[in-house]
Amino acid sequence: MSQDKIFTADKRLYGKLNLKGRSRAMRHEPTKAEETRWQAVRGGQLGTKFRRQHSIDRYIIDFVSLSSKLIVEVDGEIHNQPDQQDYDTGRSALLQELGYRILRFSNNQVLHEPDQVIATIKSAL
Repeated sequence: MSQDKIFTADKRLYGKLNLKGRSRAMRHEPTKAEETRWQAVRGGQLGTKFRRQHSIDRYIIDFVSLSSKLIVEVDGEIHNQPDQQDYDTGRSALLQELGYRILRFSNNQVLHEPDQVIATIKSAL
């Protein structure tokens, strides 16, 4: 697998799935938890650059440090539903096959335990 494929969206699906437009829309309308997390990781504050709402393969990732191959997901209540959990499991498996490590936090954790969340991210880096 080429390096280009690992770090970007699947070129065959990029336009078909409107990944650029969807990513842009998600960046412009983040949840409160996503905005809170972005403010804590942006600009290299943790010693690495993070991107938000970045496309990898056919998925849009909440936050990713490409150099550390670390993905940080902020999950709302919908991720507790069985169908969404199955989808997330398959998504995580593919991203892990590409060499990424994945950290998942609930909105509640991000909003009410910010120091613990940041400590976990720093530890993973």
